[in-house]
Amino acid sequence: MSIFDFLKPKKNTAAIAKNRLQIIIAQERSSASAPDYLPLMQREILEVIRKYVNVDVDAVKVDLVKDGDQDVLDISVSLPERGSAATGD
Repeated sequence: MSIFDFLKPKKNTAAIAKNRLQIIIAQERSSASAPDYLPLMQREILEVIRKYVNVDVDAVKVDLVKDGDQDVLDISVSLPERGSAATGD
């Protein structure tokens, strides 16, 4: 602690805490903004894919991504090697 520390203005801890809280709330709102139907949609997409290809549950990822002012549905499917492709239902 320097002799000149008492001359510096103290940081406003209330303002810092308020700013941190606003950031946390904004992050939670953005994560909570995902539609409720995404898990159901992911299950249904997996069922349709399984009619043609034998895939794991973790092979299908469905995310809603903000692209500027538009919402984009990002669907990623990890397909197996060619040897284990068809189920023949």
